[in-house]
Parts: sequence; C-alpha cells; structure tokens
Amino acid sequence: MSGERSVLGIDVYSDVICPWCYVGKRRLERALKQVGDKVNAEVTWRPFQLNPTMPQQGMNRTVYLETKFGNLQVFQDMEAHLLEAGRGEQISFAFGKIDRTPNTFLAHRLIWYARTQGRQDGVVNQLFHGYFEEGLDIGSVSVLIEVSDRAGLNAERFLKSEEGTAEVKAEESVGRRLGISGVPYFVIENTYAISGAQPVDVFLGGIEKVRLGLAAADS
Repeated sequence: MSGERSVLGIDVYSDVICPWCYVGKRRLERALKQVGDKVNAEVTWRPFQLNPTMPQQGMNRTVYLETKFGNLQVFQDMEAHLLEAGRGEQISFAFGKIDRTPNTFLAHRLIWYARTQGRQDGVVNQLFHGYFEEGLDIGSVSVLIEVSDRAGLNAERFLKSEEGTAEVKAEESVGRRLGISGVPYFVIENTYAISGAQPVDVFLGGIEKVRLGLAAADS
C-alpha cells in the first residue's frame, strides 16, 4: 500500500478578505507539491464569513480597521508581519490599494458555483489576488464578474440570481458547528485539522499522518 497514491480530501474554511488565508493557501500548495505522487489532493474551499453582519455594500476600510482593532497602529504592526509572510510566498500585498472592506457572501457564492463548474481553485486565486494585490472591491457584482472571467468562468447569470444562497449558508453553518472561530482552517479527510497559516512542515506532517492512517486501515 505504501507505494500507492492516496486520495485525500482537504476542506479549507476561509474568507477571501483574510490575508492569512491567502498565505495559508500558498503554504498548503507548497506542501502538496512536496508530497508529489504520494497524494492526490482534492481541495474544497468552504465559506466562513469573518464579518457576517457587514453591510451588503461593505464599509470604508479605515473605519473598519479602527472599529475592529481599536486603532490603526495595531493593524500596522500586523501588516508588517503579513508583508514579510507574503514575500515568502510570492504574494505582493498592497493594503494601501484597498478602499473598502466588502461583505463577502456574494464572493462565497461565486466560489461555491465555481466548484460546480470545476473552476474553484482558479476563482479563489483570482479573488485573493484581486483583493489583496489590486485592491478590487470583491463585494461588487461587476467586479466579481470580471474576476470570474479571468478564471475562465462565465458567472454573470449566476451572480445576478439567488442560486447557491441556501447551500452557502448551510456550508457555513457546518463550520460554525465544528467550532471554527478563525480562519484559515484546514480539515484533512474529516479526521485531522490544522488551524491557521502554519509552516509547510506542519501541513506535511498532517498529510503524512492521515495518509499513513488510511494505508493502515486498508491493509
């Protein structure tokens, strides 16, 4: 069994306005690249709104940060750490370009739809890149149409409908029932969880533990 390729399902609970989720995505990808032919990973992105009561039109970024952190200095200290982590993952965070903090429910609906069309990873990549590196307002329908187009997904009709609303709410409630209070949160084969944008070695250790457990169960 040790020579066979393991198929592992990995659920990632995240929010597209969470910078650590972007970092965590890159670190998971590096870990999966390192395990290579040992694992065939099926990564599924699940919704988790950090700000579920955010107004539908979003809010001014500075006002949001002052409300969330009490003062901007707290975020600026965190920002320095994020910029360093981003450089390590080839992410060019451009926080100064972000004018608004969006309501992300519509973006999560788009991610859900992209999964049904086999385009989820590309859409997630474009959402993270668009928001953190270009300052796009990913709460806007027109922006989300542009983002989906970049990922090769025609989602205009979907985004102007209510399709997927109930499904996204149901998926998010699963995360809440799991006790998830922060993201990113990675669940491997529904048995092993990794909380936060951990170093690559942590992902490698978790993947190997689950892989060996599956091999032992099948032997």
